[in-house]
Amino acid sequence: MSLIRRRWRDLLRAEHRPSRRALVFDVLLAVALTVLAVVATGPAVDAVHSVDALRLPPPPRPVLPTHSDAVDPGLLFAVALTALPLAVRRLYPLTAFWIVLLAALSTDDEATWVTVATCAIAAYGAVAYSRNRLVALGGLVLATVLAGMAFKDAVAGLPSWLGPFVVLLGAGVMASFVRFWRQQLAERDEKLRQAVHMERSRIAGELHDVVTHNVNVMVIQAGAARKVMDTAPERAKQAMLAVETSGRAAMAELRHVMGLLAASGSGSDLLEPQPGLDQLDSLIERVRAAGVPVSAEIGTPDAPVPPGVGLAVYRVVQEALTNTIKHAGGAAVSVAISHSGDWLDIEVADRGGTPAARAGDGQGRGLIGLRERLALYDGTLEAGPRSGGGFVTRARLRWTA
Repeated sequence: MSLIRRRWRDLLRAEHRPSRRALVFDVLLAVALTVLAVVATGPAVDAVHSVDALRLPPPPRPVLPTHSDAVDPGLLFAVALTALPLAVRRLYPLTAFWIVLLAALSTDDEATWVTVATCAIAAYGAVAYSRNRLVALGGLVLATVLAGMAFKDAVAGLPSWLGPFVVLLGAGVMASFVRFWRQQLAERDEKLRQAVHMERSRIAGELHDVVTHNVNVMVIQAGAARKVMDTAPERAKQAMLAVETSGRAAMAELRHVMGLLAASGSGSDLLEPQPGLDQLDSLIERVRAAGVPVSAEIGTPDAPVPPGVGLAVYRVVQEALTNTIKHAGGAAVSVAISHSGDWLDIEVADRGGTPAARAGDGQGRGLIGLRERLALYDGTLEAGPRSGGGFVTRARLRWTA
């Protein structure tokens, strides 16, 4: 029973919690329409009494004080219920709609244009704000038939074919359109949020690749220069030149990433081509300058490789070399790139070495980003220890469009 009550309560409630401003507006609207409904009902009742007096002369009776002009309190209560529930039409749309409709049906011949208006507003709220639109539409069809039979002549100024049931259906159709429009806007906003999240993740990956690799190379070179500064000034000078080279490369790539973030033409001069296959040699040379023996066998296709594929290959090699610098200091590294048909194969392997200081501070962000990048080209990535010692990174991706 508790489950049934919970589902029934959820069905009666609105789909979304309205704002305070919307609730205040509904309360003011309900009060205003209630006053108008009561005022509009008074003349109607007086007119009915006048017609009855003309048709049926009152029988002789003693002259006593009468209250023939007073409106029936029960009728006033029913009239008030045709508008007051609109105050909660965004909180409990179906409940408000049926209370308004049943109250309107109970007024019978005393229904006015205000009654039709309140029913139309309640019908709009039932379809627009209810959790279950099908239930709301089904109830609206039933209510339309009842309302059309009960007070079809309430709006005398309209043609006979345009009764209150047409007004209710029109309100339901309008509410369906508004609800569909809101859903489209919500889906668009969700897609925009997802796009922003994906773009942030992509930029974070680019920054990780740029900063991690170049900063690690610079740290190693600066440490080597510090150790030999007094005993071998020439070697310290070479190490500092390597630091400068890595720093310039890092700044160039950072300028590119910042150019992607530029919102106007003022940042257009920061846009530069992303690194690709043509920059693998300079990447390997920088790592060699850091004191890491690197052997390379690069066999690329004769046809032009798409820039995105070239960037993916570059990032795979860069991340693998960075991991070697961090986790296998002094180890020799081999880089092999080959192609077969539509596929490019990359393998970067080292023979094991000494982990650098704070080598375990990473969170695996680089490998995760590489897998996401390679997935765009039906690619795969495998990374782990290899037999005989050391670590190997293997990647495979499709290079053709």
